[in-house]
Amino acid sequence: MTKRKNIIYEIARMIILLFLVSFLAFALIAKSPIDPLTAYVGTESTLSDEAKQQIAEHWGLNDPLPQRYVKWLGNVMHGDMGDSITYKKPVAKIISERFSYSIVLMLLAWVLSGILGFLTGLVCGVRQNGIFDRVMKTFCLIVKSAPTFWLGLMFLVVFAVQLRWFPIGMAAPMGKLESEITLGDRIYHLILPVITLSVANISEVVLYTRQKVVEIIGSDFILYARARGENPRQIMFRHILRNVMLPAITLQFASFSELFGGMALAENVFAYPGIGTATTAAALNGDAPLLLGIALLSALFVFAGNLIANILYGICDPRIREGEK
Repeated sequence: MTKRKNIIYEIARMIILLFLVSFLAFALIAKSPIDPLTAYVGTESTLSDEAKQQIAEHWGLNDPLPQRYVKWLGNVMHGDMGDSITYKKPVAKIISERFSYSIVLMLLAWVLSGILGFLTGLVCGVRQNGIFDRVMKTFCLIVKSAPTFWLGLMFLVVFAVQLRWFPIGMAAPMGKLESEITLGDRIYHLILPVITLSVANISEVVLYTRQKVVEIIGSDFILYARARGENPRQIMFRHILRNVMLPAITLQFASFSELFGGMALAENVFAYPGIGTATTAAALNGDAPLLLGIALLSALFVFAGNLIANILYGICDPRIREGEK
């Protein structure tokens, strides 16, 4: 019952969060220097002032901000997020098409960075101050200070331009019909963007896991376990992994927001047709409906990661299960 109440409470928080994010995003876009009417008709439009006024009245651009927000929110709750100025399509359709590309990229990078980062952090913590530990700490600090787009450009220069192991970008080979594109083609074009996102997000997992392992190894209960005659394998699986797993899960799911932001930069570097490139195009063209839709999607995506992490707490930590009983 306690777990069910917690889930209901988290969902209620998500609804409130989405409401606040939508209002804040709507207010910021409305107060931005971008003129939605100019973005819609174009800077070189030959329309008369009367025609522009009719368009403004049709979209409600002359109404007060609260009234425009309530009207927009009502349309969203009925499934109508408006039409994109950039792509001339419904916003919901564009988000569904683009997100199908982005979700594959994000999940692959998220899983790869989480697994490799956790295992690397364990090894660094167990072999503290060794050669591998020093090399990985230096590598993680360098990667942590490097922007995602810079990493993507470096990977492009080295692996795509000089070595020619991978394509320059895109999600599929140019000149091929949709029916001719194979799964191997899509995987081949995904490798460099996935590696870029994985490397950009792995450093925090490695450093945090390493620090927790070092703290656990230096604790009193590990000293007591060694005094009882437990071997290193038993100490690793009985004590270290159990105590490191929960913070690692927390950190990994909390990294959804950073992964979402890095994805936008990586997609633009590799010309990958996902949410990131759509966000950039919408910002450059003043596409307010698409920007608002993407803002809601990003908030929902990040909150879903936190909700899953809270649910997994009870699975990974026996103390929480005992407290619920």
